[in-house]
Amino acid sequence: MDAQKTYEQLEAWQKEIALLGSIAGVLGWDQRVTMPPKAAPHRANQLALLSGMIHERATDPRVGEWLAALEGSELVQPPDSVTAVNIRQWRREYDRMTKLPTELVKEFTRTTAIAEKVWEEARAKSDYALFKPHLQRIVELVREIAERLGYEQEPYDALLDEFEQGMTARRLEEIFAPLRQRTPELVAAIQNAPRRPRTDILHRHYPRDAQEAFCRLVAETIGFDWQSGRLDPTVHPFATRLAPGDVRITTRFYEDFLNPSLFGTIHELGHALYEMGLPQEHWGTPMGESVSLGIHESQSRMWENFVGRSRPFWEYFYPIAQQHFTALQDVTLDDFVFAINEVKPSTIRVEADEVTYNLHILLRFELELALMRNELSVDDLPDAWKERFEHYMGFRPPNDAEGVLQDVHWSGGMIGYFPTYTLGNLYAAQLFEQAQRDLGDLSAMLRKGEFRPLLEWLITHVHQQGKRYTASELVERITGEPPSADALLRYFQQKFPPLYGL
Repeated sequence: MDAQKTYEQLEAWQKEIALLGSIAGVLGWDQRVTMPPKAAPHRANQLALLSGMIHERATDPRVGEWLAALEGSELVQPPDSVTAVNIRQWRREYDRMTKLPTELVKEFTRTTAIAEKVWEEARAKSDYALFKPHLQRIVELVREIAERLGYEQEPYDALLDEFEQGMTARRLEEIFAPLRQRTPELVAAIQNAPRRPRTDILHRHYPRDAQEAFCRLVAETIGFDWQSGRLDPTVHPFATRLAPGDVRITTRFYEDFLNPSLFGTIHELGHALYEMGLPQEHWGTPMGESVSLGIHESQSRMWENFVGRSRPFWEYFYPIAQQHFTALQDVTLDDFVFAINEVKPSTIRVEADEVTYNLHILLRFELELALMRNELSVDDLPDAWKERFEHYMGFRPPNDAEGVLQDVHWSGGMIGYFPTYTLGNLYAAQLFEQAQRDLGDLSAMLRKGEFRPLLEWLITHVHQQGKRYTASELVERITGEPPSADALLRYFQQKFPPLYGL
């Protein structure tokens, strides 16, 4: 059989796997948005069955045979061609998947599906003991997965590689070091600054319906296609692409606090725009998939913070916001922009300001490393969280709901995921700097509500590249510089000292 026919067979096989994955995605979305709690055990069995089917299909020996036949063919040249990228990434996934027994994959899926519903209850009750046995089992499974996958330096690298291909814990520590050193210095300076924002204006009465209407308007104006997506409320906001033409975003509403729904929506919108911008003709193959979670996060953080918290953005949107919310009619634009950019250590990561946000990630990264190195037990995790939180933020969280239980990730077994949030901030800063250089006066465009130039720049340079390059390679190709904290630290210095009169 010639190489082209072999490739077509493999591609068709992989697209059927993607279809099964999209079915699991629908069940997962339903579980987190609309499913009644008592359905959790049955949903866990459904997802476990699907994950087993996907795993068995992905590790079928024929996949290995097809790949072996293709790897010596003309289809792997040039290395950045569509066929070469797909073959390379299929090989990577096949080698990873064949190291994991189907029963382990099913057990992991079943365990995490149940754990997520238990986590929701434990978080609501601030009861770590309720969640602890489930987390203990998840950590055991994750350690087994890391050992089976293999690693050069430490188990954490095997887990991290799933989310950020090619990244290691050692490299993360190098990249994060300037943030670890300079962020507390900036936070301390701001805490002693002569100017303080009026954040009470964000805690007035903001009717839920008005919030939803405004959030939908913002999303649509920036570029969200309502014929290809939807917005729903959930406990922990997320975005997901279920299929071409079906991208879901979620948010949460508090009538006494505007920020969670507004910036949560813009954040998830950034993820959704990435998914909508991927090459639809390559759906079900690596060329139709996002590069990494770090690059994915760069899109959400760019729209949420670099755009959504900027003064030019609000010069356009603030008069519209005042029409939606009577609570803002006596608030000046300056006061509003200052309020939404408050820098203040707080307990909840998803509501943290831009500057202290990365401290939340450093905390989680260090705890995950300790768990994987067997330097920390699940029993001792809540106390370790409080101690490390106090080290970074200067105070302890009042309870576990605002501490160790606040994030959904560990209930889903996503150890190795958290560092991608800070990587996303770093990538966003570097990409935004380059976009400003390429597009000219980006601030003037935002003031006029012109978001399409930035979106099209991102579609061309990031979205349409699929998995052609690793995240590090992509950032360096676009910006000319490898990933680093330099651009983000420049952005902080340009933005926050002037706001606070420093």
